[in-house]
Amino acid sequence: MTRSVLAIDQGTTGSHCLVITEDGRIAARAYREITQHFPEPGHVEHDADEIFTATRDAAREAIAASGLRPEAIGITNQRETIVVWDRETGAPLGRAIVWQDRRTAARCAALAPRAEAITRATGLVLDPYFSATKLEWMLQHRLGAAGTGSLIAGTIDSWLVWKLTNGRVHATDPTNASRTMLYDIDRGAWSDALAALFGVPLAMLPEVRPSSGDFGVADASHLGYELPIAGIAGDQQAALFGQGCWSAGASKNTYGTGAFLLLHTGARRPAGGGGLLTTIACDAAGRPAYALEASIFIAGAAVQWLRDGLGLVARAGDTEAMAKSLASNDGVYFVPALTGLGAPEWEPNARGTIVGLTRGTTREHLVRAALEAMCFGTADVLAAMRNASGAPLDLLRVDGGATANAWMMQFQADLLGVPVERPDVIDTTALGAAALAGLATGVWPDADSFIHSRRYDRFTPGLGQAAAGAAARGWQRAVRAALHWAKDAG
Repeated sequence: MTRSVLAIDQGTTGSHCLVITEDGRIAARAYREITQHFPEPGHVEHDADEIFTATRDAAREAIAASGLRPEAIGITNQRETIVVWDRETGAPLGRAIVWQDRRTAARCAALAPRAEAITRATGLVLDPYFSATKLEWMLQHRLGAAGTGSLIAGTIDSWLVWKLTNGRVHATDPTNASRTMLYDIDRGAWSDALAALFGVPLAMLPEVRPSSGDFGVADASHLGYELPIAGIAGDQQAALFGQGCWSAGASKNTYGTGAFLLLHTGARRPAGGGGLLTTIACDAAGRPAYALEASIFIAGAAVQWLRDGLGLVARAGDTEAMAKSLASNDGVYFVPALTGLGAPEWEPNARGTIVGLTRGTTREHLVRAALEAMCFGTADVLAAMRNASGAPLDLLRVDGGATANAWMMQFQADLLGVPVERPDVIDTTALGAAALAGLATGVWPDADSFIHSRRYDRFTPGLGQAAAGAAARGWQRAVRAALHWAKDAG
């Protein structure tokens, strides 16, 4: 019988489960949406019990549709979202607080004098995005007089493990632990000092186990038979692993609404700084390694705005032909700071800026400028990552909807001067979770055996490199214009 792994991809909007075979084929998939709760402005919550039910039901459907009997479970999850529950009853302490939630912004501002020490220990910037202040808020506002008692806490992966094993295992992996702002990424352990700072008893936190390894066995009552849980990684680190980026210099970019970039830096912690996050990733065996991470706030959302806000594009798929119809951008640049600028500039007051308009400017110029902006922003962040880490940039692997645009991928390769590779299967997050589980259970003997089942379209730097380099200088000028506008508020 064909060997396979069940990949659970528990995301912000729903749970996606896939059965992935040893030759890299997706034998079946199923999806269940979850409810978004917005109890107050800036508050975002999920029902943890609903998350488990949706995940279990999607997993059952995927297994049944595949006609296979997966040998292991790999889990990847929305990071930073935190759950507190009672280990005796299994009842959550209110709804989970989602990574997008901003309710602890004032607390983070008050902790500003501790920001440097927090970054030094965790590799993260002090922000409500991460789990620690969310967990602190839950313990302060939901406990009542009962105290912590039998309460335990964890990110979504640990909640799913606890539920699937019927409470026998309370564990997470280093990639998820490193996103809580409670984990010392140098020591590879929960930080006593940070736990004390945020009022979190260490006994509440899950055991940190290797990303590829033993996380217990899912009880037969959930999926029809006992199934070992053998791999866990947070979504972006899982995508990095699923792309085969497990050594220094390998990088991936997910071009979605925004863009998530990770550069693997190997066994040594990089310097970081400049708004770049240092996070735990995996080496080829699933052991802890380091990566730099940054996000570009607006990527594909710029094309959505041109389509929905301005009506310049009927379908996102039309943008490739529109961009190719021009010999150059004719000096038109779009800095898509529609929600401020993220890394490497970090200017929240910046706004979208279009420069270089003339009487000859057409909608094709604006579309091309939006596509080029995704590539320019990627190049800027990767340059900052190389400067901070000293790691080489040998290759960029890509995923996300915008990668269907072959013109844009070739422009990205010309701009970076290194090959850009696009996989045949875009479910890289789920593939990474499956690979970690499959390595632990022998479905794949090693990481290379897993990646050899993948096929990539390769975009190699070519004759367009000189033109891309010249265009990059114009882009930097456009960014300076946007920054000047943001800072000249008086």
